[in-house]
Amino acid sequence: MEYSPPPLFKQGPSALARLIFFVLLAIGLLVSDARFNTLEIVRGILGAGLYPLQRAALVPRDIFTGAADLAVTSATLRSENAKLAQKNLELSVKANDATQLAVENAHLRALLNLQSRASTDETPAEIQYDTRDPFTQKVVIGKGSQQGIQDSAPVVTEDGVIGQVTRVFPLQSEVTLLTDKDQAVPVEIARTGLRSVIYGTPKGDTLDLRFVPISADVQAGDQLVTSGLDGVYPPGLPVAKVLRVDKQADTAFARVVCLPIAAVRDARQLLVLHYNVNVPPNPIEVEAAEAAKEAKENKGKKGAPKSAAAPADASAAPVAPSTTAEKPAEKPAAPKPASAAAAKHSRKAHMLKPTASGTAR
Repeated sequence: MEYSPPPLFKQGPSALARLIFFVLLAIGLLVSDARFNTLEIVRGILGAGLYPLQRAALVPRDIFTGAADLAVTSATLRSENAKLAQKNLELSVKANDATQLAVENAHLRALLNLQSRASTDETPAEIQYDTRDPFTQKVVIGKGSQQGIQDSAPVVTEDGVIGQVTRVFPLQSEVTLLTDKDQAVPVEIARTGLRSVIYGTPKGDTLDLRFVPISADVQAGDQLVTSGLDGVYPPGLPVAKVLRVDKQADTAFARVVCLPIAAVRDARQLLVLHYNVNVPPNPIEVEAAEAAKEAKENKGKKGAPKSAAAPADASAAPVAPSTTAEKPAEKPAAPKPASAAAAKHSRKAHMLKPTASGTAR
């Protein structure tokens, strides 16, 4: 008995052929996007189109958060107000010190005729939601390329570094947190100045300071700050503190376990930094450009006076007779060969002169 549908409902290729086609299409799109970023524009368009839906989905959470904030007791508000006042006082003292140091730095740079190496701008942003990938630690913030967010920009809070922008959409951006296993930050130990690179771990709760020799001076409690040598992170930003140092005799590097200083998973408001490094021009390139400019100018000078060269040659032509007339005057110094020949002839004649005995010598 045949269970296939009647011919009226048989339309298009078979289900297996369609499955194979869509599987090959999906593989092709994955490979092209991984190698050539062909779907980056499509991803940006979809992100901009889904932004209103995402905001609408976040409305219940915002309402619940607002209701919870209204239910906070007055005692909690007073304690938080006291903490904020104390922190504001500390920050004001640090701001005064920073202002004085900035003035001294500007004075010393002007005294030594040094240019400012870098400038940093900040853009405030707020975390909207976490990504759904369980193997990565990423969050999405509510600022994108329309607000001036750039790719690879560092992200910080008032305590220190929490991550880096890894993908930018028109109205949103994706931030990879500091504890992600693929995130690396160049750091240095504030106490000794030892430079290294810190990485996240698969668990996401600690950090791993790699490439530290066993003989290096690293102690528990040392603070790690950004070194600024990569041109991405400004120097001096707090990153982590050393929790434990394990040194084994059979390995060349020590295992240094660290904890992030900033609350990476608990942060809500953050700052996106725009770190602009003023790189001085390359002396070799400057010399090459000046040489090319001089060569161009010399070529222009050689090509310009061609019309004036003819009259100059014509005016120089009458001088030729004077030079030819002077040539015979210089010839009296040439009779040296003639006098030499005459001397030789007279010497020969003297040798053939007969002696008193009538015979030649």
